Amino acid sequence: MEMDNASFPNTFVLLGFSEFSWLERPLSAVVLVSYILTLVGNSSIVLLSLVDPRLQTPMYFFLDNLSLLDLSLTCTTVPQLLSNLWGPDKTIASWGCITQSCLFCLAASTECALLAVMATDRYVAICRPLQYSLIMRPWVCVQMTVVCWSSGLANALLQATLTLQLRLCGHHTLDHFFCEMSVLIKLACGDTSANDLALTLMTIPFGMVAPLMIIISYTFIARAVLKLPSAEGRRKALSTCSSHLLVVTLYFAPGTYLYLQPSSKSSQAKFISFLCCVITPVLNPLIYTLRNKDVKTAWKRILQSQSSVKSLKAR
Repeated sequence: MEMDNASFPNTFVLLGFSEFSWLERPLSAVVLVSYILTLVGNSSIVLLSLVDPRLQTPMYFFLDNLSLLDLSLTCTTVPQLLSNLWGPDKTIASWGCITQSCLFCLAASTECALLAVMATDRYVAICRPLQYSLIMRPWVCVQMTVVCWSSGLANALLQATLTLQLRLCGHHTLDHFFCEMSVLIKLACGDTSANDLALTLMTIPFGMVAPLMIIISYTFIARAVLKLPSAEGRRKALSTCSSHLLVVTLYFAPGTYLYLQPSSKSSQAKFISFLCCVITPVLNPLIYTLRNKDVKTAWKRILQSQSSVKSLKAR
């Protein structure tokens, strides 16, 4: 793709954390460890639900999609971040920059919608337990997930198409560690009203409607839980929602903080993005593994079966 100074340059420079040069080496170690743990943790959840029939339920189907999104989010941003932290070359090809921004937008938007769907699933499980299997049929779950992915893809394609039409006039230095749509738009020397409008409009379904659905779902869940006669019943009901609530808080809280402080420094925005792209995907599988008896039981069954196979082979 031929690019001149009036449109996109051939390469972009990602400043990353270069203003904190003393932090780059220790930060690269944190990123590498987090990257490995993210790959292992999220991949193991997907494989575990495929192997164990007891985990082939709507909740774990949505959790599998959440793990795939976390893997996509991490694999989109972290390899380039590691490359920039390890060497002096902090450039990225223009096609790689656009691909990275498009995939990041897809994963981030889809995850917003998916977390709202997961809250709906918890609402049906607690407030309509007798109708759960009827309402959350496998085909319904697939359709809900397809809507999440399709909406995220539509948003990503819209933002990428509008961004590709910008005139950057030779500007190619991004004060970030990955190519984000909003950062690319700031490089434009022409009219960006269409891009700004598209970003603003897309915050309605993903940044407002999705959190509102979560709040409404948990409002009904809280009312249903408080009506339960026994403390044990309330504890069990809350334990089924605690992991999802914690994941929702980790995902939406940093973005909400940035949105409420639009004049925040670029370094502050970078560290918050670092939290979302590097740290949160590591914590999600840990939250669902450590706080979920079904997952821990499934792991025990697999480990026990593996040890039994080894002992039989030894004989």
